[in-house]
Amino acid sequence: MTATAVVPEVGGQPEPERPAEALPLPADRFLDRELSWLHFNNRVLELAEDPGVPLLERARFLAIFASNLDEFFMVRVAGLKRRIATGLAVQAASGLQPLAVLDQIATEAHALAARHVSCFRDLVAPALAEQGIEVVRWAALQAEERERLATSFHQRIFPVLTPLAVDPAHPFPYISGLSLNLAVIVRNPMTGQEHFARVKVPPLLPRFTRAGQDRFVPLEDVIAAHLPALFPGMEVLQHHTFRVTRNEDVEVEDDEAENLLQALERELMRRRFGPPVRLEVEESIDPEVLDLVERELDVRAADVYALPGPLDLTGLHAIADLERPELKFRPFVPGTHRDLVEVEENQSGIFDQLRRGDILVQHPYDSFATSVQLFIEQAAADPKVLAIKQTLYRTSGDSPIVDALIDAAQAGKQVLVLVEIKARFDEQANIRWARQLEQAGCHVVYGLIGLKTHSKLCLVVRQEGGELRRYSHVGTGNYNPKTARLYEDLGLLTADPLVGEDLSNLFNHLSGFSLNTSYHRLLVAPHSLRNGIIERIEREIDQHRSGTPARVRIKANSLVDEPTIDALYRASQAGVPVDLWLRGICAVRPGVPGVSENIRVRSILGRFLEHSRILEFANGGRTETWIGSADIMHRNLDRRVEAMVQLVGERQGRSLADLFDLAFHHGTASWHLGPDGRWLAHRYSEDGQPLADLQELLITAKQRRARAAAGR
Repeated sequence: MTATAVVPEVGGQPEPERPAEALPLPADRFLDRELSWLHFNNRVLELAEDPGVPLLERARFLAIFASNLDEFFMVRVAGLKRRIATGLAVQAASGLQPLAVLDQIATEAHALAARHVSCFRDLVAPALAEQGIEVVRWAALQAEERERLATSFHQRIFPVLTPLAVDPAHPFPYISGLSLNLAVIVRNPMTGQEHFARVKVPPLLPRFTRAGQDRFVPLEDVIAAHLPALFPGMEVLQHHTFRVTRNEDVEVEDDEAENLLQALERELMRRRFGPPVRLEVEESIDPEVLDLVERELDVRAADVYALPGPLDLTGLHAIADLERPELKFRPFVPGTHRDLVEVEENQSGIFDQLRRGDILVQHPYDSFATSVQLFIEQAAADPKVLAIKQTLYRTSGDSPIVDALIDAAQAGKQVLVLVEIKARFDEQANIRWARQLEQAGCHVVYGLIGLKTHSKLCLVVRQEGGELRRYSHVGTGNYNPKTARLYEDLGLLTADPLVGEDLSNLFNHLSGFSLNTSYHRLLVAPHSLRNGIIERIEREIDQHRSGTPARVRIKANSLVDEPTIDALYRASQAGVPVDLWLRGICAVRPGVPGVSENIRVRSILGRFLEHSRILEFANGGRTETWIGSADIMHRNLDRRVEAMVQLVGERQGRSLADLFDLAFHHGTASWHLGPDGRWLAHRYSEDGQPLADLQELLITAKQRRARAAAGR
């Protein structure tokens, strides 16, 4: 049996009133979340600019930056514009008015977009060329390369192109979001009349076409060079590349929808026609053509981004995927967690191991396939397993998790799957999984009305002798084998009966009409998570005043929840050290005298996406550590079902304490947030030597343990 600790049950009670001993908090104590997000993407761009990062990885960071900025406009800017247009906009917690935020976003986004293009054109592309990898424009191609591409155009590209004319009989065509387009001006030689036409660059063809060995040209250049074939008999006068970003956020009033699945499918159809929020054009575009496109798309001048080509550098992922290992991060293959090395060949081996104690895995350093995936696959195949209950928020296209659940249902096990069909940009895929699981005999539910189910939970019920035993997994990341190789995440595998009871109650709450909101080892949003965090922060204040060890350490993707931040400010004012390790958005303003001088904020970016969420409280020397799915944001704490589980094993808690120590060590590369909201890179020493890369240190430690285990 695994060791357990009895912890207070927490429910949905209001936060208890605290004595007003802290100094008043200033009105400008919160940083703006939208601008903070742009500063996060700036850190991504700094990795692309850093000559110490392997060259192809710099190209990948350029692609990641572009994808991030696309989503920022599709969701964050689109949402802000929608609230302003509908009169729903309210003053941001930072004190900025919505229109002022929009203006600052435009200023910073324009500057970032220009730096992004400059980084590619002036830094990364020349460095790639030195290594024999070239991205060139059509004018730089040699004659034989043009001939090969002409053949390729007529065989592979021309058949899928559809030029759309604009005249009294042909209205301005619909321009889909994130599509790359050519605005073409042609002239009829018989009449001398000029016409506008649009040619869409096919999104399913490679963004960069191979012109030679590791020599690439943008696809739109190939199309532009052969426009006469699309407009025979006409004179092609001009062509200009442009790209539109639309509002692609999905809003479903599921408390009013009779059928959530059908309502979401209707909303996904409407998403394609969301209003434009950004127009990117090559800076060489003719002013009259730009005026036409702006007018037809109803885009204001502030939303136009005129940039040197090529546009849409998300396509650099294909360049980064080239087989040039000397230009990439050193190879790393995830290994099996040391407690799971011997269980793969034993059909019930993982359950035998979990009865000996909890196992905390950290992906990608610990293999997802030989831990979480193995747990579900062995449960599906084990004849003693009677039931499996699982949440699915995002998964992969060929998911072994889904396959295992289908196998379990077909074997007669009770299988409950909660599929969150409102997971942003994965809605269509999740609808497909839901129907596939239903057809296989799984019980599929879509969660609670008005809430997204974001928790990462799996419960296995197994017959062992004359009793039923429950095995659980609570994680910080999705059940997705592909992203588990790219995202840093944590997962607890346990046979603790208290966790099993908690998950049983939570699944009953999600699938039925249970009103239970109290748990033993879980904090669950929206009922108890915010209050649970704040209560523990306030407890650290009491511990500090009583002279016992006190400290708060939090790792998350984002922290913007004002009540939680105010509690952290009160802790800082009381003298409690607060360390915040945040990848993305941070509304905390650290280092303000009398308010937050005891708060440090760090950010770490690298080859893996830091994605785990950890809460650690010193608790008078009896450290309390939690992991789970929730970021410290309004949506997570108020509008999602999130679950954090307490770690009770000393080894698990110590490993995460060591992780915090390493992240905040002065010799570890990171970014430091200042009171002005700006992040200062702390990646090189004063003499120019690179500081230690946290993720590389963890890779080295994992490989060292694997070699030691192999030598036993």
